[in-house]
Amino acid sequence: QVQLVESGGGLVQAGGSLRLSCAASGSIGKINTMGWYRQAPGKQRDLVATITSGGSTNYADSVKGRFTISRDNAKRTVYLQMNSLKHEDTGVYCCLAMGGWGPERPYWGQGTQVTVSS
Repeated sequence: QVQLVESGGGLVQAGGSLRLSCAASGSIGKINTMGWYRQAPGKQRDLVATITSGGSTNYADSVKGRFTISRDNAKRTVYLQMNSLKHEDTGVYCCLAMGGWGPERPYWGQGTQVTVSS
């Protein structure tokens, strides 16, 4: 059974930093793109950042220059370093891994809460 387990969320003051981790376990096959999505209260889930297996990254405009996504392919883990946090960064951060033994499919983590106090 495939699992994505996130960690590192919490409560932080505006201007502070947090580092999220997401580790994939189980028979997921080849993992291609990994990423982070965010869902704020009452809003849809939005892209935060993605990273390919080769290290190419993509960021939402709202986090460029503040957040950095990285991954360790050997550990099947993706990270999100979040600096200069703002109140509007508050939400549930969910990890995504695109992988599988056949056609690529998405795997999602349960999410970790990030709360930024203003």
